[in-house]
Amino acid sequence: MIIRALAIVLLCVQSVGAQEVVFDSHVHLHDAEASLRAYEADVAASKIKLAGFGGMWFGGPNMVLQGDPAGVRAGNDAHLALAAKYPEMMPIATVHPYDGQAALDELSRVAARGVKVLKLHPHTQQFDAADPRVLALVKQAGTLGVIVLMDNANILPGDSERLFNLAVQAPKTKFIFAHMGAMNFRFWNILALARTADGFFADNIYFDISATVVLVADSPIEPEFVWTLRNVGTDHVLLGSDYPQLTLGRTVTALKRLDLTAEETRNILSVNARKLFGR
Repeated sequence: MIIRALAIVLLCVQSVGAQEVVFDSHVHLHDAEASLRAYEADVAASKIKLAGFGGMWFGGPNMVLQGDPAGVRAGNDAHLALAAKYPEMMPIATVHPYDGQAALDELSRVAARGVKVLKLHPHTQQFDAADPRVLALVKQAGTLGVIVLMDNANILPGDSERLFNLAVQAPKTKFIFAHMGAMNFRFWNILALARTADGFFADNIYFDISATVVLVADSPIEPEFVWTLRNVGTDHVLLGSDYPQLTLGRTVTALKRLDLTAEETRNILSVNARKLFGR
């Protein structure tokens, strides 16, 4: 009887695992449809049940610099056409903040076409997150209900601090800070204190842990990373692969190595993203 009971428990555990799904919030489609097909083939080979993914067209060879609003518009349009063909893809648009009114107009245009996320990258796009034009752009994103995804690999000292200040100044805008500060993830424990300051913080910051989770899993600093995830709130953490630099299979494996509860892991794998993106 004991053996039979254990077998039933094992089958139940396997059944739960089989239903587990993943939403990948950070996928680069450098070669448009060719990249999309390669990504989905890689996910299928890893035997991951994909709930959907957030795809962006710029990054790598596709730089988006100041002074080319027509090129940005064309890139966004091509990306939206690809998403219409593949409904599992959530399109992520971009603009350059220093294009001023042209950037604001393009943000409004893509929002009207259903875009829910805008990606900005201070280093590859060569802008200062503390510039007033950036604040104007992200505030408009909040007004339009568009989430702002920003790189937070903390390439230069002070990157995380600038992003925190930006989120405080734009309380009606939801932000996702990609990579959660990378090796500067410790900074984000400040959110546990920020939430205690009455009227100061709108709790509008989310994170994706792409790349960073692969780096810290099974490392000497893994317990501190888990502690940080709980301080920022595991309901505010999303999974991202940063494909093609890293695969979703490797990222999911790294997450499951962390000493998180089953519920925390499920939330990070897909539940949080589905709530945030309305999917």
